[in-house]
Amino acid sequence: MTDADLAAHLAKVAGDILLTVRGSAMFDGKALGKAGDETANQFLVHALRHQRPDDGLLSEESKDTSERLAKERVWIVDPVDGTREYGEARTDWAVHVALCIGGRPEIGAVALPGLGAVLRTDAPAPLLPAAGKPRMVVSRTRPAAEAVSVAEAIGAELVGMGSAGAKAMAVVRGEAEIYLHTGGQYEWDSAAPAAVALAHGLHASRIDGSPLIYNQADVYMPDLLICRPELADRVLAEVAALS
Repeated sequence: MTDADLAAHLAKVAGDILLTVRGSAMFDGKALGKAGDETANQFLVHALRHQRPDDGLLSEESKDTSERLAKERVWIVDPVDGTREYGEARTDWAVHVALCIGGRPEIGAVALPGLGAVLRTDAPAPLLPAAGKPRMVVSRTRPAAEAVSVAEAIGAELVGMGSAGAKAMAVVRGEAEIYLHTGGQYEWDSAAPAAVALAHGLHASRIDGSPLIYNQADVYMPDLLICRPELADRVLAEVAALS
């Protein structure tokens, strides 16, 4: 099984597991989110350690170790990206499985179980035509001030949405043109979405335009820009003007 096939398979199966847990009617609210996280994480970690025993591994739901730092190939996973949305039975949550090689997000898959979709790096679809007025996806509960300011400057429409993966895949799927995030994230929040976005021909970077580099000792990665390539320079210029 290729790395891309493995990433897509694991993301899909983890999503199915999460739907089963949610449909069991044994949990609700925060307890449901905790149960889903733990169950999906156990599956992903065990599967990756069995299928790729020589690779490094970083998961949001597992204790991190320094062992991965010496590895060229490191899997970075988020068993449930958007725990609140998952617990509320919304569709804007995701499962992230990425393989970073030399720190770069090379291979990955993002499952959107609520939509029955898996987007993967080895099967990019052509980008749909952009909307005349750019649409910028932001947090549905706490839009970042920087994103709101940039949207006003470029005349973009704000679209509230849940998880980071759902927002990034909205750009991939042609439902939005820009995802600008400045509110704080970690490597597992963006590794798989960035890999998929780049494979589909989108721009993906830090908000200063620098490349996304993963498998760092400090996994905090507070900002992210995923957007249509023709909009990247303008968005980056507006972000720079804010500072």
